[in-house]
Amino acid sequence: MSEPTFGRDDRWLLPDAVDEVLPPRAMALERVRQRILDCYERWGYEFVMPPAIEYLESLLTGAAHDLELQTFKLTDQLSGRMMGVRADITPQAARIDAHQLRRECPVRLCYTGTVLQTRPEGLTGSRNPLQVGAELYGHAGVESDVEIIALMLETLHIAGVEAPHLDLGHVGIFRGLTRQAELPEEAETRLWEALQRKADAEIRALVAEYEVAEPVAGMLTRLAGLAGGVEVLNEANECLAEAAPDVHAALRQLWSIASALQRWLPRVPVHFDLGELRGYRYHTGVVFAAFVAGHSQEVARGGRYDEIGRVFGRSRSATGFSADLKMLVSLAADEESGARPAIGAPWRDSPALLARVAALREAGERVIWLLPGHEEQAAVMGCDRTLVADGNDWTVRPLD
Repeated sequence: MSEPTFGRDDRWLLPDAVDEVLPPRAMALERVRQRILDCYERWGYEFVMPPAIEYLESLLTGAAHDLELQTFKLTDQLSGRMMGVRADITPQAARIDAHQLRRECPVRLCYTGTVLQTRPEGLTGSRNPLQVGAELYGHAGVESDVEIIALMLETLHIAGVEAPHLDLGHVGIFRGLTRQAELPEEAETRLWEALQRKADAEIRALVAEYEVAEPVAGMLTRLAGLAGGVEVLNEANECLAEAAPDVHAALRQLWSIASALQRWLPRVPVHFDLGELRGYRYHTGVVFAAFVAGHSQEVARGGRYDEIGRVFGRSRSATGFSADLKMLVSLAADEESGARPAIGAPWRDSPALLARVAALREAGERVIWLLPGHEEQAAVMGCDRTLVADGNDWTVRPLD
């Protein structure tokens, strides 16, 4: 049978929104990755390396169920069970904490690895981001949220992303109001979708359609407009005065986090949006994201997702964040070139030359053998110096 001609000349093409990192940027990215992991280790976070594929029930169970549409699925040829290619490492880290480690104390885990998603996030997003992140398990207070937020911003600093601003919200406010209104799940979902679009008229129409009584009706319609600086929390205390106790508990948590961040990160602008519900079906408390000027999509995000480990046999408080390292490096204000200038070494069967090359590499220099027939291509290969015979020694000299 003849080979189909369709796409024969396009075999080099990658699928839409799937990208690869080429030299020298790949080495720049790897150096940033190493610096970030070194930072995480200094903060007490332990590195884990979960598998790229797992049984589907593990990847999509419980709080991670919203990832189903983003997960590629396949059949395991050994067991016949359905498997999934991970679209997010967070559920895997939760499984490791709950089932593998089973420690009683707070556990700090970090990770980095490629994830695969069925569709990109945003117009310029990647379907194979290089995810980097950290999770803190076993502590329910705002202190762990503050630590995670500070580590997220330190990650951006190490990656060279300058002048980020922080966006804070709390899913407990909307969730508490919908419970107080006794809305059915369908109404809650429609209202959530309208709230994400800041569609005030649609929100009012939905509140009327489901006959939400005052004062909850008024509080739900005000939620989309509760955005701005820390003064928004004062405004929320007033206009949500008749909300249920769990709503006020969420507001107090935001107050506590805002107060701590003023001491921890006084130079980072903080914006509050009480109608922002990113990851609503996933998170259980505070949610946060980092943005930079000139880029509409968040560059890092996270939040609290308590009880995610319940399906693995152990319910644990949890908070964490993640980011696409490839995006961070591309946004860096002073991105590294990646490849350092090299020294070209002529191909000679000389013990003295071999010893000199080994010594230079041991000292941290990058040395490239100039293979026979390619000596004139030293500059093309990144060399700015060359080794030249000097009697019984070999001397490093600038490339002519």
